[in-house]
Amino acid sequence: MKNKTFEEKMAHSKALLEKLMNPEITLEESVKLYEEGLKNIKEAQSLIEEAKTKISVIEQANQNTGDNA
Repeated sequence: MKNKTFEEKMAHSKALLEKLMNPEITLEESVKLYEEGLKNIKEAQSLIEEAKTKISVIEQANQNTGDNA
């Protein structure tokens, strides 16, 4: 799942949530899906942080370019 996009990770998280909402799911399966979901969301959050960092770098570069122009 590491190479998936943010959107793919979110879609997968939604699918896991739908499975968790099934009243016939076992406790063991619920815990497994919950754990997988948390890992998936953590990876998605990392992608968001990477995007924020890239945007900050781009904005900083544009500000520096604007100061020299």
